[in-house]
Amino acid sequence: MAKDYILAIDQGTTSSRAIMFDGKLQPLATAQQEFTQHFPQSGWVEHDPEDLFSSCIDMCRQLLQQNGFGASDIAAIGITNQRETTIVWDRHTGAPVHKAIVWQDRRTADYCHNLKAGGHEAEVTKRSGLLLDPYFSATKLNWILQNVDGARTRAEAGDLLFGTVDTYLIWRLTGGRAHVTDATNAARTMMYNITEGCWDETLLKLFDIPASMLPEVRDSSGIFGVTEPDLFGVPIAIMGVAGDQQAATIGQACFGTGMIKSTYGTGCFALMNTGNTPVFSTNKLLTTIAYQLDGKPVFALEGSIFIAGAVVQWLRDGLGMINSADETAGLAEAANETEQVYFVPAFTGLGAPYWNAECRGAIFGLTRNTGPAEIAKAALQSVAFQTRDLIEAMRQDWGNSGTAVLRVDGGMVVNDWVMQTLSNQLMAPVDRPRVTETTASGAAYLAGLAAGICPPPDEFAAQWVLEKRFEPTGTADQADALYAGWQKAVAQLLHEPDIS
Repeated sequence: MAKDYILAIDQGTTSSRAIMFDGKLQPLATAQQEFTQHFPQSGWVEHDPEDLFSSCIDMCRQLLQQNGFGASDIAAIGITNQRETTIVWDRHTGAPVHKAIVWQDRRTADYCHNLKAGGHEAEVTKRSGLLLDPYFSATKLNWILQNVDGARTRAEAGDLLFGTVDTYLIWRLTGGRAHVTDATNAARTMMYNITEGCWDETLLKLFDIPASMLPEVRDSSGIFGVTEPDLFGVPIAIMGVAGDQQAATIGQACFGTGMIKSTYGTGCFALMNTGNTPVFSTNKLLTTIAYQLDGKPVFALEGSIFIAGAVVQWLRDGLGMINSADETAGLAEAANETEQVYFVPAFTGLGAPYWNAECRGAIFGLTRNTGPAEIAKAALQSVAFQTRDLIEAMRQDWGNSGTAVLRVDGGMVVNDWVMQTLSNQLMAPVDRPRVTETTASGAAYLAGLAAGICPPPDEFAAQWVLEKRFEPTGTADQADALYAGWQKAVAQLLHEPDIS
């Protein structure tokens, strides 16, 4: 039998998944497992690295066993991962020196503030495309070296390795033979020079990071290593890697310059393909690498929203207001039209285009008539308003005032009410694809491309299939009036002058 299956490992913020695809990138079977979140202090978020690895292995094995697949039928493995999450481990034993510090973690906010006050942000942005924020890996890595006993001494002696989650998984999967990453993940560390394509000596010096800790950076599609035979019965080549949002961009076939995708999971992440030239934002967006093939990076503008689907989880788990996420659409439809409540879900600060790590969430416009329906509606509307924040900034940076189609994916896009609200706010079409496993399919495509069983990007793009398009149903004036209220709420939260 020809090896025409591709196994995608999707290691996310709250769960790990394994998805089997055929050679045409149709998903055949999925296994998923949640793992424990650790919150040692307010604003701190950690994972046990062993949970990340073991949950991935368990799901891969479960997928094979329960669906009758043979490991020998798999042509390649593709990996996509939560980005920026930082792991440090011993080069010799593989033992982590600390729990993984998750991308959501804000413990280095003061350190970032001090670096900004020292005038370093412009240089950091020029080299990495990123803003000085706790979100990225460099300050998390610095914190581990500064706060774990003996870590700096061991790192400077060459005994410790750093990696984002993809690097750690590959290192474990290959029995420690491969310490590698891809360009999309390297571009999220705040230590990688995205225009020169290398780890940046100036940034390493700024963050006091020994270069010996860092992995080799490779294209997103190619050989990363081969799994240990005893993991799945036979060795399998790892041939595709991309951070989760870049993988979704690929899965959405956003290969054309100016194309935009937005993924709605725990947070929301919108990427616009800007082609072979990086566009540096004047609106606090990030400049990043969308993917890299044949040594040539393709760049993107990115806007990151920290809280999207997580606001629905909070309604369920924090308030106990709903039993399941699918109840929110009905509540929103039942909300009193005369009530206009604004919910700014800054549980861990605000991302783009504000980048304020200190502010916290708030609800504005409460009256005696406000109830669960109005709060649910405001929570869902916050996703549309935050997305408009990002798209407006992209339009300004890109210099394009036209209306672009937004391709969407992620767990939240099954909610038609949210998608229609999003279209109404953007005054633009919102396209939901038939295959919504875009993050995993992007990783699978990269692996399949390297394995020779997937077509080149232009042919892959032609295979993208629309499931439903949402067109604006309101007027621009109606959208603008609602959005002005959102802007006022955010301004009040940030203690800025009233912008109305």
